Amino acid sequence: MIDVPLSALEVAMVQAGTRAVDTLRDTTAFAQRLDALGYRRLWYAEHHHSPAIGAFPPVVLTAHAAASTSAIRLGSGGVLAPNHAPIMLAEQFGTLAALHPDRIDLGIGRGPGTFDEATARALRRGAAATTDDEYRDDVAATLRFLVEEVALGTLPEPWLLASSEAGAALAARLGLPMAFAHHIRPDNTLAALDHYRAHFTPSPWCESPRVLVCVETVCAETEDEATWLAGPMNVIKAGLLKGHSETPFPSPEEASAHPFTAEERAGVAAFGAHQAYGTPETVLRRLAEVAKATGAEELMLVTPVYALAARLRSYELVKQHAVTP
Repeated sequence: MIDVPLSALEVAMVQAGTRAVDTLRDTTAFAQRLDALGYRRLWYAEHHHSPAIGAFPPVVLTAHAAASTSAIRLGSGGVLAPNHAPIMLAEQFGTLAALHPDRIDLGIGRGPGTFDEATARALRRGAAATTDDEYRDDVAATLRFLVEEVALGTLPEPWLLASSEAGAALAARLGLPMAFAHHIRPDNTLAALDHYRAHFTPSPWCESPRVLVCVETVCAETEDEATWLAGPMNVIKAGLLKGHSETPFPSPEEASAHPFTAEERAGVAAFGAHQAYGTPETVLRRLAEVAKATGAEELMLVTPVYALAARLRSYELVKQHAVTP
């Protein structure tokens, strides 16, 4: 049983043997089905120049999904501040919030959204990597422009994305709700949340600490099927362990033939111990454990599996077996 709201993160994996346009078309059906299932929000992640993840701007996907759904909240998870002028973020998401009142979120993160340095420099038009102070100033400027420059009525709900204690410290200092990337840095989760809650400063955006935790979740009818579906992402993780970021997103059949080393298997298993894979009973138990350990007010599920039908089935099984507000 889960007694916190459930949301979803869309990373738009481009599957081996398909085209980016196929992934893009799937996002519409995905948003509509999650809307019908009653998920609270759906966020889109910003990525660039990856063979496995489509370079689909979160603001564009948010606008498209908002026009084809009726209730689910939509937004960025996140849009990456170093790649955008603060006033443009404020104008874009302020406009979306005016067109779709009380349904738009502006989740802001720091990473470049790419492992390729040339792409990162191109995104910043040749500028050097953003410093801590510059990132803080960009987030603060975006919030200021939302209020001072946009003035379109209902504002988007701002969130700060974090995967470390430094990100949690900034969220606390600015008085923003925080979305923590447990699906990326699970070892950092508890210390970061403790810091956030201990140092939180109330703001017009948020009166008290508010935490969303993102968990990698693969749910299927059987444990074996869930393991099969999780295989492609395990191949991606194994590549990242070796510093490789140019691996396409394989099919489950291709993943089953991947020659994992003992070190890769250990790394994948250690990561998976913090996530939620298996049957509905197993997944709901793991999600409840994460919610209890973190004190999260909301859980966001990311399900990077091959094929839209299998991905949607995972979200359906979780929602059907969960009891949520």
